[in-house]
Order: sequence, then structure tokens, then C-alpha cells
Amino acid sequence: MKPLYRGIAVAVVQCLLVLCVAGKYSSDRDRLPRVWVRVAPAMHDVPRRGRYARLNLELDVPAGTKSGWLFGKLSVRDGRLFAEPVPFDSGLQIAPLSDEGWGLAEPVEFFVPARSGDPTRRPPGEELWVEVTVPPQGEPRPIRLGVKKNGVLTPLELR
Repeated sequence: MKPLYRGIAVAVVQCLLVLCVAGKYSSDRDRLPRVWVRVAPAMHDVPRRGRYARLNLELDVPAGTKSGWLFGKLSVRDGRLFAEPVPFDSGLQIAPLSDEGWGLAEPVEFFVPARSGDPTRRPPGEELWVEVTVPPQGEPRPIRLGVKKNGVLTPLELR
């Protein structure tokens, strides 16, 4: 086989792989539950990959859960992201974010286009929220950011 044909074959296989991954994520967004979650954000700039907002998702846990790290399985209950404790090392790590809240031990990352401003810096009275898809296993996948002000949640246009 000529090198040109091999190169074309590799390019076709790579395009098929990318299309399969994109199709899976698109299918997941249609099929899996979605929920808006309040976040504690921080901007993160990785020179090779671009600008990302690191988002610490706030979770609900069962009443009476002891403080400290635990493992949990995520689900959507009553329009909120909920972490049900599971046996050691069989779920995502959950950690206390503050005295009253819980969150994922590892923040999720949301890509921020270079031409848009820093969406994590909000004026007083505004809260940053993110809409996520909740898969049966693994981390939630961020879809879009939003701002909640005076009880009204408005999605941000980051283009």
C-alpha cells in the first residue's frame, strides 16, 4: 500500500473515532438526567490546552452524614445533584466544601473560549451555576454555565 493511501486510511479512522465520541456525548445529553448545580469556581489557564474554569460542584448528601471524605454515587433528586454514600473506593470521592456544603473532591473543568471574559468573576449578588449531565458512573459532564441573580437562573452565552 502506498504511503498516501495509508495516510488517508489513518485520517478516516481518526475521523470515525471522533464522530463516535461526539455521537456518544450527544446521545448522553439527550438520554441522561441533567441538573443545574451551584459551583465554587476558579479560573485555570493551561498553556497547551487553553482556558478552563475549574468548578467545585455543590452536592446534597443524606442528613446525618458524618463530616470527612466519603465515596458516593451521583444521581438527580428533586432537581438537585445528590450523592448517595457507597462502600469505600467504589464511587466518586466526596468532600466537605464548607461547614454546610459538600462537593466532589476533584473539580470538573469547563472550557472557556479565549475571546470571552472570565465568567467566574461575578459581582455581589450573583451566583455561578453549571448545567451538567449525570452519567450512571463517573464525573458529571458540564454543558453550559449560568448566573443566578434574584432567584432567576440565566444561561451565559460564551462565544
